[in-house]
Amino acid sequence: MNLELPRIALVTTYGFRDVIEIGRQNRSTLYNLFVERPRPLVARSDRLTVRERVDFQGNVLQALDESDVERLCEELRERDVAAAAICLLHSYANDAHERRIAKAISAALPGMRVTISSQVDPQYREYERCSTTVVNAVLAPIVESYLERLVIAIRAAGIDAPLYVMRSDGGLAAQGILSRPAALIESGPASGAMAAAALGRRIGIARLLSFDMGGTTAKAGAIVDGVAQVVGEFEAAGATHSGRAIKGSGYPVRFPFVDLAEVSAGGGTIAWLDDAGSLRVGPLSAGADPGPACYGRSDQPTVADANVVLGRLNQEALLGGAFPIDAARARSAVERLAPALSLSLEMTAEGIVRLIDHAMAKVLRIVTVERGLDPREFALVAFGGAGPLHACAVADELGIARIVVPQHPGLFSALGLLEADLHTSDVLAVLRSTGEVDQTALQRWFEEREERAGASLIEQGVQQQTIAFRRQYDARYRGQSFELTIDHADSPESIAQRFHDAHRARYGYDVRSEIVELINARLTGVGALSPSVTRSPSTPYSVEGRREDTRRVWVDGSFINVPVLQRAGLKEGERIEGPAIVEEYDCTTYVAPQWSLTADADVLVLEKTVK
Repeated sequence: MNLELPRIALVTTYGFRDVIEIGRQNRSTLYNLFVERPRPLVARSDRLTVRERVDFQGNVLQALDESDVERLCEELRERDVAAAAICLLHSYANDAHERRIAKAISAALPGMRVTISSQVDPQYREYERCSTTVVNAVLAPIVESYLERLVIAIRAAGIDAPLYVMRSDGGLAAQGILSRPAALIESGPASGAMAAAALGRRIGIARLLSFDMGGTTAKAGAIVDGVAQVVGEFEAAGATHSGRAIKGSGYPVRFPFVDLAEVSAGGGTIAWLDDAGSLRVGPLSAGADPGPACYGRSDQPTVADANVVLGRLNQEALLGGAFPIDAARARSAVERLAPALSLSLEMTAEGIVRLIDHAMAKVLRIVTVERGLDPREFALVAFGGAGPLHACAVADELGIARIVVPQHPGLFSALGLLEADLHTSDVLAVLRSTGEVDQTALQRWFEEREERAGASLIEQGVQQQTIAFRRQYDARYRGQSFELTIDHADSPESIAQRFHDAHRARYGYDVRSEIVELINARLTGVGALSPSVTRSPSTPYSVEGRREDTRRVWVDGSFINVPVLQRAGLKEGERIEGPAIVEEYDCTTYVAPQWSLTADADVLVLEKTVK
């Protein structure tokens, strides 16, 4: 369903109305002479200007023309716009003119939703700040309407509880979200990483990779020292290639996002032959309806069908027997690809699975190797309806020796919504070298923002003793175009040292003689809700729940009898050598050869037995 975007107006400095359309030189397809840039979210006729000028240090070079402000309000009154975005030149350094215009618009048009860039994205780089402000203004009416309907439905259902909303940085927000609706973009996938981070803290594993494979996509993220890794920018509605975002294909939004890589790889991903007769898997998906051929309503071969052919998925029914599986139809669908490949049915199915496993290993490399992290130092948390089915193969490709499968893997992302903390975030443009920074002024800013953030978190229901703050900087070598985010230190020398170390970890080298610049200071506040989430105890062991059986499974080029166990019937501490299959209501775990599984209190731990 295509959503009709609201009409908005953009107010900017005279001479800069086209910044939002000019953008950057990034081309989403480099060698395409007919490439089309994303359509601007605000029409040129709705881009209004005022005469004023502030320099990058916040000095007023030209005072705001009050007659322009009056004219602006009149023009907005004549237009049928749902919101206004205000983005003046260098307002991150001095936002007095933006605040004056916003006040005038609110007085002249009381119902008008107004977004100002200095509140949404007070950072330098004019295009990105303008884009973030416009996206925020476009989303404001949509998010407000949705949340109003949601609150009404919650109250109608007799639920008397506060409403919290997941943000893109993996935190929750209870208030003020309407001023930053752009903070909700990509908030859904973030909850899986939050659940993995909470699980790691609970079982004492500091470094985890979240691996979420469902019906259409697979997503990966890194958790370091119990914290999901976060990046500062994202392109909304942008395209991806092999898990990497394609620059210039979407609308830049500068707000903290959980650093996730995503690929079209799920149980419903369709296998097909290209014009050269080679086997391909994805990016198209059969989805949930009609779904894979084994669902009985389609004849397109998918990853789920390949797993049925290989015997890894139940041949009769899933969801505890409630969802029937048509194994014959799955075999027929996959078999249609085999002749062109000169392969048997089983080898074709194995090829489908290997291709999808390789694609998913790529996205895990993106969030580890390409971020300066060694995946061999991490444990893999496999969840989603299909993650544990493919986890061993993905881990093997990356040299990961331990896999953790949580309880109810298919519902694990939803658990992240319950276990996430409340977050606040603030940013200050610095634009000074480490030697030029006023450390006293920075310390004052951090302290003031911590006091304000703490009060906001307590007002939203956070326990005061759980509140913690994280101070960070965006830093770079002078002359570089992009920054790395590093943790705060008390002296300029220590800050520079941390940046050198971060640069070496990411790029393999550092230049100690170069001047380090601080571009932004960042403060993140985190607090836990009260009361905390209560966890149900794990299902106790029962003889009836064990239901041990065997199934013919394709392993290393032939079918062998493999034990099939029910997760509810595993004893705590019980160790199972692969190959083996463990079934539960919402997921199947495949223990590959040279792997073992140990049942813990509320997780399954798979370990590589041959290294």
